[in-house]
Amino acid sequence: MVTKEYHCLADILVRHHFKTLGAHVQCVIGNHTTLQDICNRFDVPFYPVLHDPSDKVNFEADILKIISEQEPDYIVLAKFMRILSPDFVARFPGRIINIHHSFLPAFAGANPYKRAFERGVKMIGATAHFVTDELDEGPIITQQINPVNHTYTSAGMVKAGKEIETAVLARALQLVFEDRVFVYKNKTVVFE
Repeated sequence: MVTKEYHCLADILVRHHFKTLGAHVQCVIGNHTTLQDICNRFDVPFYPVLHDPSDKVNFEADILKIISEQEPDYIVLAKFMRILSPDFVARFPGRIINIHHSFLPAFAGANPYKRAFERGVKMIGATAHFVTDELDEGPIITQQINPVNHTYTSAGMVKAGKEIETAVLARALQLVFEDRVFVYKNKTVVFE
């Protein structure tokens, strides 16, 4: 599932194309049509489900219909910038994987690079985790950080962060698809 940012999806599609992903991408669901073209180029079905903030119930019902037809083992939120309802998440316990653009638990929620820039952090990171009812609080699969300094602008942090996000999501998917992640309560045991 995606919104507008291409970097994580593009990496997944390339790995899928060259059969190095360790899984089959059945489809992509996007709440904008921005990434439909790249899906078409890789012959992966794209389903636009446009987001109406005043009608989250029907938005999620439309997504659930597609998911029920596809019957995936996992749902990957590859920069899907929407919060899913507890009812939605409850249907797929331990099966929704999200990439978050900060080194959690720092800067959970929206705009973490902007907040990191304003705080003057000396490192930025990304976290792949399983989705739970609590925003960005699910069991962490893997994380990575990169140093930054006073020369980075907020936009520079975003650019550097995209590289980290792509790598972290790819590593998390590899670990999950190879059955090397065991979830216990709100923690994971990862067999490297």
